[in-house]
Amino acid sequence: MQPNRQRRRLGKENLERIIDLCRSLEERGLDPFLVNVDKVLEVIHEYFPEWKSPEELCLDAEAVHQIASALKLQSEWIKHRSSALYTDPLLFVDKLRRLSKEEICTIFLKSWHPVVELEQISPSSLEEAMKYWKSLVPLNERWQRLEGLHGETGTATPEELLRQQIIAEKEFSKELEKFWHELKRKAVGKEKIEYWDFVGADTYEETVRRAYKTSFLATYGYATLEVDRLEEIVYIIPFDVRISMPEAKHVISLPISITIENWKNWKDSGKD
Repeated sequence: MQPNRQRRRLGKENLERIIDLCRSLEERGLDPFLVNVDKVLEVIHEYFPEWKSPEELCLDAEAVHQIASALKLQSEWIKHRSSALYTDPLLFVDKLRRLSKEEICTIFLKSWHPVVELEQISPSSLEEAMKYWKSLVPLNERWQRLEGLHGETGTATPEELLRQQIIAEKEFSKELEKFWHELKRKAVGKEKIEYWDFVGADTYEETVRRAYKTSFLATYGYATLEVDRLEEIVYIIPFDVRISMPEAKHVISLPISITIENWKNWKDSGKD
């Protein structure tokens, strides 16, 4: 059993985290299902008998109020999706798995509208093609420009990264805290910062390291990611304090491709 004073202090810290998370949903436009209401209410119920002072009871009431606001956001989210006839992709996948090959082929044929086009080679098109090929830089010169930028897409386990000295096991937590403070400094005066403007570095190798550490910032509650679907831009939003909450059922994994081509495009855009 923890001493009563220490338990009350721990309870207050948990309530403050709950309040901060619930407020960030509306202020930063986060997924409202980041809050697992059942788990959060269990935390509040667990520590409620400990409160004695008016300040502690007010903090408890504020936490309940913020949870009610989170529930309202979740309700609005569901109403919006249902009114827009939104269907979860997993439902489509499940339905496809239940269909036979014949049924899938029938649906495909009903929705297939092929475009028919007649093409033929003419003297003028041959002349244009010859001009195009003659204007191209020789292939061996084009390869020289890409020298040293070959790479393959794959996955790496933490053990592999430790062996390659990309991360150090003992110092990683301290390094992550330092990286988090760097993110907050760069985001001073802004609500969010473009993902590539933060992870991008002078070399591709350093960019990969920064992207890897950024994934831990989002996973461990130091920051969150936001996607502008219209502009196709990913933003990273730092939290003022680390949020340590039970995992929500509706948290979505956001894969981001860190390829050499993407890094070169960022470098060529003149951002650094």
